Amino acid sequence: MNNFKFQNKTAIQFGKDVIDNALHDAVAQFGQNVLFVYGGGSIKKSGLYDRVMSKLAGLTVVELSDIAPNPKIASVRAGQDLVKAHDIDVILAVGGGSVIDAAKVIASSKFYDADPWDLVLDSGKRYQLDQLPVVDILTLSATGTEMNVGSVISNPETHQKLGTGGPQSPAVSFLDPTLTYTVSKWQTAAGAIDIFSHLTEQYFDRSANDVTSGMMAGLYRAVIKNAPIALADPDNYDARAALMWASTMSLNGLVNVGNINGWTVHPIEHELSAYYDITHGVGLGILTPRWMQYSLSAETLPRFAQFGREVWDLTGTDEVVAQGAIQATFDWIKALDVPTTLPGVGIVDKTHFEVMAESAVKVGRLAQAAYVPMQAADVVAILSAAMTDDDFIQ
Repeated sequence: MNNFKFQNKTAIQFGKDVIDNALHDAVAQFGQNVLFVYGGGSIKKSGLYDRVMSKLAGLTVVELSDIAPNPKIASVRAGQDLVKAHDIDVILAVGGGSVIDAAKVIASSKFYDADPWDLVLDSGKRYQLDQLPVVDILTLSATGTEMNVGSVISNPETHQKLGTGGPQSPAVSFLDPTLTYTVSKWQTAAGAIDIFSHLTEQYFDRSANDVTSGMMAGLYRAVIKNAPIALADPDNYDARAALMWASTMSLNGLVNVGNINGWTVHPIEHELSAYYDITHGVGLGILTPRWMQYSLSAETLPRFAQFGREVWDLTGTDEVVAQGAIQATFDWIKALDVPTTLPGVGIVDKTHFEVMAESAVKVGRLAQAAYVPMQAADVVAILSAAMTDDDFIQ
């Protein structure tokens, strides 16, 4: 097992109605002036907006709404203006990964006097700055951003969707599974696939060890089991709770300790989202089985076979189990009733494949750091394979 350092300072408040008694103090401990960041109108329709505002009584609240999926740098710029103009002390982010991702970068931008896109292009700048504390209320199980330092921000003008890290994870995260009851089937499925992909990016690593592999296998199985239950019965608390905690545990750094390889499918999908603004989790679901097929070789076979046995409970020779695990992954994604090809999300030709592939290799360092090193031609092959389901429909 490789040497590692691990620390996570996010305080988790998990369970039904946890915001009612604890939200005010969790926010107020950091100051009087609050930037309340959220997405579209869903929290107002559900009543969550009024519920949150009632808990912020006595505090000075400034609002930033309309944070879009695949959060855009324009929202971060607007947030920067607000945190400076109103001398904000703390940011309260209520929503899914996009809202919390944007809030983290806005939290750094208060202490930066130029375009916050610089902080996305170069995360190192953020580590030289102070950062406002962020408190969040999670409403979608997917990204794990509620307990890590990462954010992903898009710039439509430059066709870039990039990850950036900062010096602090959220100070307090409220995780109430009941707040995900109204999440659509589309977003529930996409979120579950996102969790599955986060695990996959870390499970397939050349320094994998028995401890973290076993932890990930349990998380995988929880997601595989509970996503269909949540789709069929949206108010099933246990299923929603399992997905929410699996989301957090899959990307809070714990199962990644000692790893050496970078991620592959996420950098490729980020290119798709940057050019076509598709739903991130759905894009990952389209690409992941193709990446698995492309990456299976005599060298990687033992790990894929272990994946099949530990995660999918398959038996047989390594070859049979590895192929069966890839097929099982595709079948599970398809059963969540989301598109499984690029044409299914409106990408009907290969116009941008070359430029997307070159960018993915450069940004993701796929030739140097990936579990299976890849050049642009390899990425194009994966994207091309995703134009049809021919490799998986039996």
